Amino acid sequence: MVGFPLLLIPLAVYNIIVFLMPSVSLAEPVLKLTLMSGAEWPVNLNDMLLALGIFLLLLEVIKGARPGAKFLTDHLLSLVVFGAAAAEFLLWPRFGTSTYCLLAMLALVDFLSGIALRARRGTQVVAVPAVSRRGARQPAAAAAPEPQFDPPPAPAVPPAASVAESVPLDQSPPKVVPPAVTPSEASPEVSSPELQPHNASPPPEPPPR
Repeated sequence: MVGFPLLLIPLAVYNIIVFLMPSVSLAEPVLKLTLMSGAEWPVNLNDMLLALGIFLLLLEVIKGARPGAKFLTDHLLSLVVFGAAAAEFLLWPRFGTSTYCLLAMLALVDFLSGIALRARRGTQVVAVPAVSRRGARQPAAAAAPEPQFDPPPAPAVPPAASVAESVPLDQSPPKVVPPAVTPSEASPEVSSPELQPHNASPPPEPPPR
């Protein structure tokens, strides 16, 4: 949406007074205000138009400071308003006053402030992706694993209780089988034939008493 140039309002009021109400004097006081010091301050239409122009310029700067507020068409309209005011000030005798000159200067300030705010906003938009890329590289570098030089852990040795439990309980102890005794080992032979146990004669009977 194209924004309306607010500084066109005081310039339009000045044109209305000059062309449609030529009998109205802009320099005559409209009202008088008594200050705390006791002095009287006469307020005329010129002062009112200047005060209105300053207030509207503040609103134009606030609108231009918002993100995406002013487009190129808005700046062109502000430039057209300033060009028209400057042309009237230079070409028409009724507009050759200090009040109209100051109103034209306010229109110029509106145009220049809009250009400055747009250029600064473009610089910030370009600088933000560079910062985000730099920030994205730092976590990637920080996430790289560090080399570890510690020796690998030794394999765990199972405790004696677990080894004992792994042995089946129904296994009986091994039986010791004695070696078989052969006849030759049971009755050893002696080299003397008279002393062999199978050739021995019965002992003599004792004599009768």
